[in-house]
Amino acid sequence: MHILPRLALSTCLLVLLQAVPAMAAERFALDPVHTRVMVAIDHAGYSRAIGTVSGSTGVLEFDPADWRQARLEARVPLQRLDFGDAAWNRAVAAANLLDADRVPEAVFVSTHVEPVSDDEAIVHGQLTLRGVSRPLALQVRMNALKRTPLPPFRRTAGFSATGTLSRSDFGIDAWPSMIGDAVELRIEAEAFASRTARFGDEMAPGTAPAASTPGVEPAPAR
Repeated sequence: MHILPRLALSTCLLVLLQAVPAMAAERFALDPVHTRVMVAIDHAGYSRAIGTVSGSTGVLEFDPADWRQARLEARVPLQRLDFGDAAWNRAVAAANLLDADRVPEAVFVSTHVEPVSDDEAIVHGQLTLRGVSRPLALQVRMNALKRTPLPPFRRTAGFSATGTLSRSDFGIDAWPSMIGDAVELRIEAEAFASRTARFGDEMAPGTAPAASTPGVEPAPAR
């Protein structure tokens, strides 16, 4: 007598479960305060010059259970590249090198992600620098995905990444006897959950993404 009701209940539960959509990847906005890009490049064989850039913005779509579906768009303000000396900074930003006045941002857009382990992956994408786009692969490790311990207790993802690019691939070939070609990248990034973050291709027609990418809410004080 109880078999039919139990079967009916099981059938209803199965239908309900099938009707519930799969959990979508979470949307995050890069935190410009806690995201830093470091570059290291050979200086005439004497040392490796190190510069850092703060203030990067962008959007990340990420599900730690499925790295393959991850999507990233990051914008790096080249005029904030700092080698620790004002004259050196001006030389690097000049037209024969980064040409930062004409093209003030470097933009990285992921194309696909290759998982390596539960918390590591290779993120493949296109880096656009000085108006030239070339492929770039980043070795990425997820450090944490949790709420911050201080107000406003935002759900935050933290990552470390490394990569290498050839500056001449982007038409930056001045001073070859003084400046090496290989540029080592190290990135420390944090991104907070955001319902308003938008990728460039999701924005309204005629609206170009800028350094103040919609969805990047002001970060709290440290």
